[in-house]
Amino acid sequence: MTSDTSNQNVDSDPHTVVNEPRLWVNKGWTARVIKNPDDDGWAVEMIKDGESEPALVGPWTMGRDKKNPKPLDAPAFNTLVKTAAEVLRRHEQQWYAQHHKKLTLATPSGPISITLDIVADEDDPHALLGAQDSDGVKLAEVRVDAGFRLNTASANAWIGNDFSRPG
Repeated sequence: MTSDTSNQNVDSDPHTVVNEPRLWVNKGWTARVIKNPDDDGWAVEMIKDGESEPALVGPWTMGRDKKNPKPLDAPAFNTLVKTAAEVLRRHEQQWYAQHHKKLTLATPSGPISITLDIVADEDDPHALLGAQDSDGVKLAEVRVDAGFRLNTASANAWIGNDFSRPG
């Protein structure tokens, strides 16, 4: 392409491929070389198609003239896609770990798995506290406050209270 598409909406066609010195669009990602807001250098931002915020912003190498950025190329773009995808994957894992807790308790009737799944609803945040036996059979599920703390003591108290909704 010869025209400057850096200010155009490149998300309009999912099959668009752009390979320009400061803008690459391919594989569901947009790499854009921008002025680094923190210093006089350059940065590159990686935006996944359909997202408004970049998944990754990092420093970008100066070109040979020490004024302009080094042009994007296929190896750099592929590395940026891999890195940005890994950043998103780690964010998703962290989010999942914060919103889904599980512990297993030994009881006289066998092991019981207790789960806490937080529902991050903006209008009605809550959590679901569940119990399953070792065969995966659901023993109970109750709605609790999103701030409910699942730990061994709270799980044992819930089991000891015949799975009644914790107060």
